[in-house]
Amino acid sequence: MHIIEPSYSILAIMPDDPLAHIEAAGRTCYKSEAKIGPGTAEKFVRMILSRGHESVVEHASMSVRFVCDRGVSHELVRHRLCAFSQESTRYCNYSRGQYGGDLAFICPPFFELESDFEQWRGACSESENIYLSLVSAGAKPEQARSVLPNSLKTEIVVTANLREWRHIFRLRTSAKAHPQMRELMRPLLRECRQRVPVLFEDVGETDE
Repeated sequence: MHIIEPSYSILAIMPDDPLAHIEAAGRTCYKSEAKIGPGTAEKFVRMILSRGHESVVEHASMSVRFVCDRGVSHELVRHRLCAFSQESTRYCNYSRGQYGGDLAFICPPFFELESDFEQWRGACSESENIYLSLVSAGAKPEQARSVLPNSLKTEIVVTANLREWRHIFRLRTSAKAHPQMRELMRPLLRECRQRVPVLFEDVGETDE
């Protein structure tokens, strides 16, 4: 087994200039397309957000690949307005091929005592041994996976419109969110604020 840190990568923000796209769509409502010019997109998007017209933001979207544990992925898929593509424990056989019998587990951020961490590590190692033993004895991956814990590493690609990402950040960066969810979402929000500040500067918490 090996233990890895959680991570994320932004695959795409679509289209390349989301503010201009949102402005072009939104001005249809007012038939004010003639007002589009240099610098007008940011002003227009700030205006619609200040008025609560967030439906216009749905014209742009973002795809993110998360490397996290299965528990975090189970929370992510509760956001029903997203599209998800996730690594499958049914079809991935961790005993062979690119895995070579070496399962990956996500390092938890909350075990302050070394003894607690070692208990967690021992439990993951035991689950790996049992999984490999079951597969070796003829079990299918979809059967053997039943012994694997929430700490198992998974990869999941999440695509949603930017209004939904604003909603996700409000929920998943909060102090009430799970520590492992905050560990992913707060850095992601910081990057989104750098890339498209107008759309994300007013949502969520980043510990800054």
